[in-house]
Amino acid sequence: MSTNRTRQPGGRLESTRATRRRIVAAATTLLLSEGYHAMSVSALAGAAGVSPQTVYNAIGGKADVLKLVHDILLAGDEEPIPMADRLEFRAMSDSPDRQSFIAAYARLCGLIYERVGPLLGSVLAQGAGSDPGLATFVASTEAERRTDQTLALTTLEAVHGLPDGFPRDLFLDEVWCLTAPEVYDRLVRRCGWSHEAYVRWLEDVLVAAFERASVRASRW
Repeated sequence: MSTNRTRQPGGRLESTRATRRRIVAAATTLLLSEGYHAMSVSALAGAAGVSPQTVYNAIGGKADVLKLVHDILLAGDEEPIPMADRLEFRAMSDSPDRQSFIAAYARLCGLIYERVGPLLGSVLAQGAGSDPGLATFVASTEAERRTDQTLALTTLEAVHGLPDGFPRDLFLDEVWCLTAPEVYDRLVRRCGWSHEAYVRWLEDVLVAAFERASVRASRW
């Protein structure tokens, strides 16, 4: 009897994880095919084969489900490892010079949008409307983007240095705009660019933005 009781928590934990994965898989399909506003918790529960209350218990409301789907797609797995600690981000530090670092960052952005771009394109195209949860999601993902970009620039400075007087905020403003998910959606989905063409374009424009910022630094 004691052996069975010892095993039950592990079994319940795995069952909970499996249920959560089913909900995430169903939500991913619904969000990509029908969009955020069309997805109800009841419809999600039916697609996942669980009750609506199970969705709330396992993850939360619609906005919580969206955030979890986004984070899993962005990371490429369910491991609770921040992007800054992942190999894709840390690989930038191995670049031999500033331009190579920026090009590596562009490739990282491309990888992220290859994973999460279709979801963000669908969500952002519909707008937040009157849904406060969706508005919070959009605001938080934008804030996270800016935080990650600031970290990338700080890492670049630590590894290769920056020109004296480098206009950090102005450069980050450009990066924040150029790497916006709406840009990826416009170029790849709406204009028909290949993913590879987007990454090459992003490498070029980010390196050019850095060079412009460096010229400004030399003049100030």
